[in-house]
Amino acid sequence: MPRPLSLYDTWERRLRPFAPLVPGGPVGLYTCGPTVYDYQHIGNFRTFLFEDVLKRVLRWNGYRVNHVMNITDVGHLTSDADEGEDKMEKGARRTGKTAWEVAAYFTDAFVADMKRLNVLDPSVLCKATDHIAEQIAFIADIERNGYAYATSDGVYFDTSKLDDYGYLARLDVEGLEAGRRVELGEKRRATDFALWKFSPPGGTRQMEWDSPWGRGFPGWHIECSAMAQKYLGDYFDIHCGGEDHIPVHHTNEIAQTEGRLADHPEIARDHRRLANFWLHGYFLLANDAKMAKSAGEFLRIASLSDRGYDPIAYRYLCLTAHYRSQLNFTWDALDAAQTGLERMRQGFHALPDEAATPDAAFVDRFADEINDDLNLPRALALAWEVLRGDLAPPVRRATLARFDEVFGLGLAAWTPKAVEVPPDVKAIADARNAARKAKQWAEADRLRAELHAAGWEMEDRADGYSLKRRQEKHA
Repeated sequence: MPRPLSLYDTWERRLRPFAPLVPGGPVGLYTCGPTVYDYQHIGNFRTFLFEDVLKRVLRWNGYRVNHVMNITDVGHLTSDADEGEDKMEKGARRTGKTAWEVAAYFTDAFVADMKRLNVLDPSVLCKATDHIAEQIAFIADIERNGYAYATSDGVYFDTSKLDDYGYLARLDVEGLEAGRRVELGEKRRATDFALWKFSPPGGTRQMEWDSPWGRGFPGWHIECSAMAQKYLGDYFDIHCGGEDHIPVHHTNEIAQTEGRLADHPEIARDHRRLANFWLHGYFLLANDAKMAKSAGEFLRIASLSDRGYDPIAYRYLCLTAHYRSQLNFTWDALDAAQTGLERMRQGFHALPDEAATPDAAFVDRFADEINDDLNLPRALALAWEVLRGDLAPPVRRATLARFDEVFGLGLAAWTPKAVEVPPDVKAIADARNAARKAKQWAEADRLRAELHAAGWEMEDRADGYSLKRRQEKHA
């Protein structure tokens, strides 16, 4: 029997066996979605891919999954610390569109990119702007329980009311207070954060709503607390996001839920942390630095396609590193991932598509790896062991197809594209193949170099050779 599923819980900082809060019921999964003021870069998608694999592993284990993902289309300021301009308003000024048009355009772009990466659709994709009433009601509950106060620019959460504020991130709150370098203004504490912001005078905002406290817009963190509660309840199974969410966004989500539930003694204190498991994906690095939107220049999924890469090659690359380890992006690494993906696809389709049952021993070994906190690098290595092994060919194909339910590479759906090889290139390849068979190694090397210069790569095979256009290397 394979090992049961265990996941690393950021709250407890340890690996824990997973079981749904409601036996036999669906797993409640909330994942923080994009702020749709711009395209998402490939670093953002590393987190979304980790969450997709998590959902696939839950399904592999027989669980139904109720997956809720939010779209942040208002309230996320350019600083996570309630400073700067709303990113949606900034995006409107940059593009010349309205904030509403910006949100719709980049939401559609995000959804399209997710499909290119073969990411499963969430059960619920909810926009912050569609849930203003829920956010206002949530804030009202927090205020009624004495966890909020008003200033001239908004309504803030009073973090001093929580003795365990910042536990998720293991924040040194007193140290933050003692070492603060910024002017607090009317905030009582450096860690206090906005629940509702008032619109500036002069009617300069495009996105604003009436509330009991004045016309304005919600803070960034309240949308996730309110929408998670609406669709999944006060306490659900798993909450996910990127590692950058730990010290601010997720810490504040938990605080808001604690403040709202303070007058519910029937709810145990340890059930007020919003989710039973908190999972966080680590950064994608470029040149050993966190990938971010800098001066409007960043790598998108379209950037990879424009350079001739299959977006699924990026998915394959992400499978090669554990979600709790940082992954350094290089063009060489993506080249290797594309080569690996192509070889796996070709190897899979070279196997006969006949009725067969996956090999039980390999399936159990695969389950051991994915159930060990989603160890996809080892699971991927096991797939190569199957592909190159001595199982009956139809069984190898069936076993790999079963694995791909987790990998999400779409092996069965892929069809080889016919490559049109110019006659002169084929002639060189035939000559090289003949030279290789005759063990004329110097001539074979010369002809390979000639093919390379013409923009082609030749791969020797037992039954001859294959040709493909050479992938351009990038600095």
